[in-house]
Amino acid sequence: MDWESLFRFANLAAMAGWVLLIFGPRRPLLQAVPAYVIPGILSAGYFVLVAAWFAGAEGDYSSLAGVGKLFESEPVRLAGWIHYLAFDLFVGAWIARRADRFGIARVVQAPILAATFLFGPVGLLLFLALQAGAGRRRPVPAGALQ
Repeated sequence: MDWESLFRFANLAAMAGWVLLIFGPRRPLLQAVPAYVIPGILSAGYFVLVAAWFAGAEGDYSSLAGVGKLFESEPVRLAGWIHYLAFDLFVGAWIARRADRFGIARVVQAPILAATFLFGPVGLLLFLALQAGAGRRRPVPAGALQ
């Protein structure tokens, strides 16, 4: 399998997780897929890429130029992309669980989750701001969410 095929597979896996997270029912087993299963698979792929290719790549984390040089390596660049996919989806699942706990409507969650999917930290920032306002309310008991 070539790097482009692995890139497409990782993107499709992450996209499936986001669709399930935003539009799927919030059932514990079903929500484990975008929360843990897909990020876990992506993280395993990341680990393999880093273990096999990182040591041989030129560049480092000590400067922006060093990071640029590091990501000239196609497998390291793919690992970096998978890193984003796995972490953003994991954070999105955390946001969804917290939002459900505070009784935040799915229609309000959807744009925040979309922002997390597209712009990672921007979505997290939006949710943290919303949670700060919603934090004045009592969390919904876990059993009431199903």
